Amino acid sequence: MRMRRVLGLALAAATVAGTSAVGAVGAAAASSPNITRDECTAAGGQITSRPYAGYSCALPDGTTQPIT
Repeated sequence: MRMRRVLGLALAAATVAGTSAVGAVGAAAASSPNITRDECTAAGGQITSRPYAGYSCALPDGTTQPIT
């Protein structure tokens, strides 16, 4: 009985840790992808200069993305 409880807790902890890691990777990937100048202009965006931060693309939907 004790062994089953320990294995259950270990499995639950591994599942939560795996879900957290996958969630963090997914959030990082979806947060702010970089785009190129050509992709920016093709999407109808404007290239703007940011002091000390390089260039960014201001898209028509109001979002900005860094340019690579």
